[in-house]
Amino acid sequence: MPVIRRVKPSDLFHLNLCNLDPYTENYDISFYLSYLMKWPSLFFCLEENNQIVGYIIGKVESSPSYLQDSPHFLPWHGHITALTIAPQYRRLGYARLLTRALENACEQQNTWFVDLFVRESNTSAIKLYESLGYSVFRRVVDYYSDDIGGSMKGEDAFDMRIPLARDKARQHVRDNGREFHVTAEDVF
Repeated sequence: MPVIRRVKPSDLFHLNLCNLDPYTENYDISFYLSYLMKWPSLFFCLEENNQIVGYIIGKVESSPSYLQDSPHFLPWHGHITALTIAPQYRRLGYARLLTRALENACEQQNTWFVDLFVRESNTSAIKLYESLGYSVFRRVVDYYSDDIGGSMKGEDAFDMRIPLARDKARQHVRDNGREFHVTAEDVF
């Protein structure tokens, strides 16, 4: 039976099983440690048979106050920085469990919504997030600049969001997000 719990510093040495696909970013240990120290309540792992088989990293943030009049200003919200499940443990609902755990933690911090960025080509992840209630808020043109396809231009990202209880009027989601284009410079 899977167990979801908050990540401990010693867990950072046991995440490799989860980072085995081309869509999962691999970070150095200082990156993971900085999230663990700044946002410990938003860093969860999922264990199966005493082995970490998935994790989610999140944070809470808002745009700086000097951007308050910008159309791209973001109020207090949660952000999913990374979510991954080891390949052999996929399609068991584990990503859903981790995502809901992070959303609940963000609700406790009274955030307006949870957002994430996903590659336009990562159709499996997009379908997963849509099944969880996320929708595309905007397309960030050329956000990923690692040239995976050899086209010498970046790949677009979808900024996907799910409103939380605080956003009763659903003012931080939109219906036509795939057609709403912004540049990476517009994204805080």
